Amino acid sequence: MRSGIRIARIFGINIYIDWSWMFIFLLLTWSLATGFGQFNTAWSSALNWGIALLAALLFFVSVLAHELAHSLMAKAQKIPVHNITLFLFGGVSNIQQNPRSPRAEFLMVIVGPLTSIVLGILFLIGFATTAGPQASTSIEPRALFEQLSPLSTLLLWLGQINILLGLFNLIPGFPLDGGRVLRSILWGSTGDFRKGTRWAAIVGQAFAWLLILTGIAMAFGIQVPIFGSGVVGGIWLAFVGWFLSNAATRSLQQVQVEDILDGVTAERLMRADVPTVVPNTTVNDLIQNYIMATDERAFPVMEGDRMVGLVTMEDVREIESNDRDSFTVGEIMTPAEELVTVASHEEAADALRKLIRRDVRQVPVLRNGMLVGMVRRRDIMHWLQLHSSGGVAG
Repeated sequence: MRSGIRIARIFGINIYIDWSWMFIFLLLTWSLATGFGQFNTAWSSALNWGIALLAALLFFVSVLAHELAHSLMAKAQKIPVHNITLFLFGGVSNIQQNPRSPRAEFLMVIVGPLTSIVLGILFLIGFATTAGPQASTSIEPRALFEQLSPLSTLLLWLGQINILLGLFNLIPGFPLDGGRVLRSILWGSTGDFRKGTRWAAIVGQAFAWLLILTGIAMAFGIQVPIFGSGVVGGIWLAFVGWFLSNAATRSLQQVQVEDILDGVTAERLMRADVPTVVPNTTVNDLIQNYIMATDERAFPVMEGDRMVGLVTMEDVREIESNDRDSFTVGEIMTPAEELVTVASHEEAADALRKLIRRDVRQVPVLRNGMLVGMVRRRDIMHWLQLHSSGGVAG
């Protein structure tokens, strides 16, 4: 997830809020205000909306704690974490690489749901403490809610929702945490990461379709245990199932891509005769003699045998037409130290991950620090199209 607004940096991890989070935050606040208002008729409108707003905020703080647990365990396993983004379905940790062992993945995944469950228990303990004897009575739930203070109501809801969040994530439907726990178990038992991913993703797809069908049934008025019935709830559940199905499908495609690229190096797919430019080339000369004369979109900038940067069409577009004789390539290029590169012996699958992660179309290929070629996203896509039987390259 590349979009979002950075709101904090915790333990060296950037925290972002995606635009879709704004929608779900407002929807949750409205839903809670409506629910609290039905049970606590003595509350003023301001108090009702205030508790709903606070509950929604603390819920997303709990989601952030869940994701931080994943990220901190990943960092403890020496796996880099770029950021955490809160979005429509909760949160996602941008962990930069796959775990190195089944045990590492199990530990990295299980701490998230456990954090949510522990938080839920702590909130419920707080509820029991603040509610006093009312918390242990067996009166009808609506009557209990009517007697609770705003603080007790808040703690009760947060306790229940966090435990539900932890338990839901433990369902073995990849890419939910439970699906990743299943993958770690399958990976450990088979010794094959890709096989574990493949089977976990298949289980994830089956679970996703179960949610979709359940949601459709609810929308048509069928009473489903736990979930109940209703058009809004049914559509929402089907939407969650659709999201999980897409995520599981992408995981399967990723495994297929890695299978096709297994053993293929960046050097094998790179273009070795890539045209280069020198730093004092004017932008106008670059356009006329390189961009217009070739099908390349990026050109290494060389000083002798040393690559000092990379200039792309995007860099050229930032220069006004009237100024293109005044600027040189050396002034608009991206310096070499800021570029992502791959080693000639590096796996093509790793090169593809770097291309996608940095959202670039090509990366320089180096051998012993010297430029030997460029591997482009389209070259890898062509290889996948030639060696796949389906739509993997898409």
